[in-house]
Amino acid sequence: MTNKTAIVTGAARGIGAAIATRLAAAGYAVVINYATRAAEAEAVRAAIVNSGGRALTRQADISSETQAAALVDFAVEAFGPLHLLVNNAGIAIGRPLAEIDAAHVNELVGVNIAGLLFACKHAARVFPAAGGVIVNISSINATSPVPGGAVYSATKAAMNAITVSLARELGGRQIRVNALAPGLTMTDRYAAEIPEDAKQHVIEETPLGRLGLPDDIAGVVVFLASDDARWITGQIIAASGGAV
Repeated sequence: MTNKTAIVTGAARGIGAAIATRLAAAGYAVVINYATRAAEAEAVRAAIVNSGGRALTRQADISSETQAAALVDFAVEAFGPLHLLVNNAGIAIGRPLAEIDAAHVNELVGVNIAGLLFACKHAARVFPAAGGVIVNISSINATSPVPGGAVYSATKAAMNAITVSLARELGGRQIRVNALAPGLTMTDRYAAEIPEDAKQHVIEETPLGRLGLPDDIAGVVVFLASDDARWITGQIIAASGGAV
């Protein structure tokens, strides 16, 4: 993977930060995208550089096509040809039906669906003739929605459909498109927000008997980006310890 370039959207913390770090360790030059968390993105960049890797940060709200296009152009100008896009940016906010309004729907659709499409569109525009790789970070909630998660789950189900559609559309250009569907993953945010009894319930329902960690997801992304996955496209791969 040496001398390849990757963009990871939403990479200032959690799963995105772990993905950026693992890709840098594998030899990628990484553009760490963030929307609002500049300091956290800079901390990820500094850690990568201090470990001998190459990374830059770039602010962009990918729900804006103009900003998504500028993010891609920045990566190419900074590091050369783009080889990998990881669509990790997403909004995971639940609301019961009675509280769903247009603002909630538009916010989630804007980032989780429109932003995904804009990033894919402009990455595909600059991928080299030899092809490229797109990995979309979905969720097992796309197929196993929970109460209060109607809009979020719908956007992740749409992401899965987009993944298959784009894999079929872009395959002739040797662009592979897959989605990775994590289960509950103990980012700093979820570790603080989720009650201990809820965590224990998830552990009991998970065949491998523990909660997921960001690095569990990052490792699968590195595999999907590698030549070992060269015959895999259009797939939705669960990384959930067996939880469904």
